[in-house]
Amino acid sequence: MSHHLDLGCGNTPRNPYKQDQIYGVDINYSCIDKVNFKKANLFLEKIPYETNYFDSVSAYDFIEHIPRIIITPNEGSVRYSFIEVMYEIWRVLKPGGFLFASTPFYPNSDAFVDPTHVNFITAKTHQYFCGNSPLAKIYGFKGQFKIKNISKWKPREQYPFEKKSLSQNIKKFNDFIKRRRTHIAWELVAIKEF
Repeated sequence: MSHHLDLGCGNTPRNPYKQDQIYGVDINYSCIDKVNFKKANLFLEKIPYETNYFDSVSAYDFIEHIPRIIITPNEGSVRYSFIEVMYEIWRVLKPGGFLFASTPFYPNSDAFVDPTHVNFITAKTHQYFCGNSPLAKIYGFKGQFKIKNISKWKPREQYPFEKKSLSQNIKKFNDFIKRRRTHIAWELVAIKEF
């Protein structure tokens, strides 16, 4: 049986890989009414699931809300919460598991309109977590991802990398021509060696 985790799921969890069971995490528990859903503030807490459990994880319009840096007031220490969240995603994924993330990206105004967007993503941010020696390791990242797909898009469906109909391809082309691609989609693979 396959398992999928949707981060920041709200009332409408998504399952782009069509796994058998879907789980969710959200900061607002009042919107979660199912057994497989948990409340957690991922700015400060770990993903409340076990290591190597999920075949896939999704993060729709989520990572732009994770602060890059938090300074704890009592201790004055620095936490790199975005890097911690990326590690936690890697941790809960099975070897070869997929991360799908979609987020507004710089320089599109959608990245700045919402005042709760505190993590501005560029077309190259994902590279910090990928490759044989990810750059994020200097800040404590212990994982490793490999790039499967990266695409700029205008969200119209759950998953931009599946085969499209002719009408969907025309819409996609029009979005490109009219510069309406507001989001970047990452599809990364968790690399784990045992």
